[in-house]
Amino acid sequence: MTIRSRLPALLCACALGALAPFSAQAAPDKALEARFDALIDPALMGSWLKTMSAQPIHVGAPHNKANAEMTLAQFKSWGWDAKMEVFQVLYPTPLEVKLELVTGPGAPFKATLSEPPIPGDDTSTRIKDELPAYVAFQGDGDVTAPLVYVNYGMPADYDALERLGISVKGKIAIARYGAGWRGLKPKLAQEHGAVGAIIYSDPRDDGYSTDDVYPRGAARPPGGFQRGSVADMTTFPGDPTTPGYGSTKDAKRVSRQDAETILKIPTLPISYGDAQVLLKALTGPVAPAAWRGGLPITYHVGGGDDAKVHLKVLSDWSLKPAWNVIATLKGRERPDEWVMRGNHRDGWVFGASDPLSGHVAMMNEAKALGALAKAGWKPKRTIVYTSWDAEEPMLLGSTEWAETHAAELKKKAVIYINSDSNGRGFLGVGGSHAYQHFVNQVSADVTDPQTGVSVRDRLRAALAVQGVEQPANPRATALGRIAADPSLDLPIDALGSGSDYSSFLQHLGLAAINLGFGGEGESGGVYHSAYDTYEHHSRFVDPGHAYAGALAKVAGRMVMRLADAETPQQRYGDFAATVAGYLTEVKALADNRRDEAMARTRLLAAGAYRLADDPTVSRGDPPPLAPSPKLDFAAMDAGLARLEVAAASFDMALASKGANLTPAQKSRLDAAILPLEQRLLREKGLPFRPWYKNMIYAPGRFTGYGAKTLPGIREAIEERRFDDATTYIALTALAITDYATGLDAATAVINGG
Repeated sequence: MTIRSRLPALLCACALGALAPFSAQAAPDKALEARFDALIDPALMGSWLKTMSAQPIHVGAPHNKANAEMTLAQFKSWGWDAKMEVFQVLYPTPLEVKLELVTGPGAPFKATLSEPPIPGDDTSTRIKDELPAYVAFQGDGDVTAPLVYVNYGMPADYDALERLGISVKGKIAIARYGAGWRGLKPKLAQEHGAVGAIIYSDPRDDGYSTDDVYPRGAARPPGGFQRGSVADMTTFPGDPTTPGYGSTKDAKRVSRQDAETILKIPTLPISYGDAQVLLKALTGPVAPAAWRGGLPITYHVGGGDDAKVHLKVLSDWSLKPAWNVIATLKGRERPDEWVMRGNHRDGWVFGASDPLSGHVAMMNEAKALGALAKAGWKPKRTIVYTSWDAEEPMLLGSTEWAETHAAELKKKAVIYINSDSNGRGFLGVGGSHAYQHFVNQVSADVTDPQTGVSVRDRLRAALAVQGVEQPANPRATALGRIAADPSLDLPIDALGSGSDYSSFLQHLGLAAINLGFGGEGESGGVYHSAYDTYEHHSRFVDPGHAYAGALAKVAGRMVMRLADAETPQQRYGDFAATVAGYLTEVKALADNRRDEAMARTRLLAAGAYRLADDPTVSRGDPPPLAPSPKLDFAAMDAGLARLEVAAASFDMALASKGANLTPAQKSRLDAAILPLEQRLLREKGLPFRPWYKNMIYAPGRFTGYGAKTLPGIREAIEERRFDDATTYIALTALAITDYATGLDAATAVINGG
């Protein structure tokens, strides 16, 4: 599901740490890791990729089941205790889709809604089980209405439409992909009264403006479109009919009509080739400059009755099987402490880049670990590898499994390590910030396939160059300063959503890491299309599958080191510094919101908007902003101070005494640390979406995949819900204080308590 950016986004530059020797942990077993590396075979991963992406692999597809059975058989042959866990999930598939321009220039016109094969790409010709253009969990319907162009379809775009005097009520909104998560576009259109929605890929963002189109280049061709899910993921992921509990065979289900994450209006994705005809038919005001894409037309907003479209979607809303494969290597000393690793296996069509490029890396890790186990190595802790199904429709497979096994996971899971799509270039890592130093240590020990330096040092060089070459970008310059100092760790991302770590981190409160390579190999141009094929991936994304090998070596080291660690690998000072940076940001945000409200009040009183606007264009003043009170952050300041002291005490105690802990102390220390991340949860959850309980990390309500940190506070300030901001200052302060209390208990174990 994840799209890899040009260079991995590294957040919270304030969260720094020295690379000087710190942990009492014994040096990694380099001989064991060298044996592991020798078992990583790019050619083998390429052959698996070709086999697994040979036919469509959407949920319920015959080839998806065949891949599940193949994966299960492989795990068993490698010596793992493997099983299939099947969940019955609601997964709508289209029975009929139709989109027509019925009035206006170019009418009548019927959108294609299927993707033509690409010359030279044999996989793209295998259309037998391929599904047409659709987005999962839209609302079926048959509507004819005028068309309105809403740019990216984000909240600010509707504010701009209101100033232009344009409404989407009773109309069909057409939005371009980008600037926000896919599912927000029809959701916001629905909330503004639209009766249907269309989403297209504009070549300015995703097509010939970015690169030559496939097959000459990697970019999306005129007939390609982006499938996906539009379930309201920001409320909760997983099966909409089993909110908060597993979709087992006999589970009680909410009716489709009452399922709050299923949209009510019909929605379809289309190609920019078809979108050009629809957009060209629009009249009304010329679109604002920032709204104009890369099509060779004048972009108009529409809003009148001149361009009407007929949109129809009819779906099969039956339950489909989700085939999760769960494989275990039992630990020799701590069998009830689990180091978990996962990648999903289903795709929208052939899924070579997303997700199979990551899945085959995980398979090679499992094969190598199995071989090491057969040769005599036994992990100290249990290792659990998971091949998820039904991720693409909205994390169905992993969410339903995690909700079903929630109690056991909270008792046993040490960490969940995730990957998704993988490409060529730079290592990107996000996750629980107590593992930031650990990530830096591991990435320093894996060689970049193209340059021969470590993957960490290659990323460090790229960030340092970017910092110098982009002096007007404050974020790039801040990261560049960090990267230029070899004594500092590179920061890791905060996690939002968009892949299978979500349930573990944000609902169950388990530590999580998500990783993958990208930035050079380009898969975005075929994202969620029928052109995400073995041929495209092998040519443009990861030729020779070298970075599949790099991913396997990074993730495999993480698994082995954490499974065999004598003492905790976490460094909690990094987490405390990260939270301190987030708190600084939300305080600045509160000040900015207050300044914005006062500034708009002054401008409205002076009639400035009327004077600044073009008098020949329909217009209206923006509404006044609610006054922003001065928020009291004292509870957060106190909680942070408590956390900083607790983190420093733990880190120093472990560094000085960790090597001399008795076996009994190590056992008690593990018991104290394992549930620590769960202390960041509050049962109340976040406003409007109580499924998300983590007070530090969440996907944004209006960003989807993108993370919001200190989300209860931050989003309340952004949305001017100041009573909520006060409530979540208190709740978040309680969470980090509770976390500090847990750290103190762990420190007492180290100190002999």
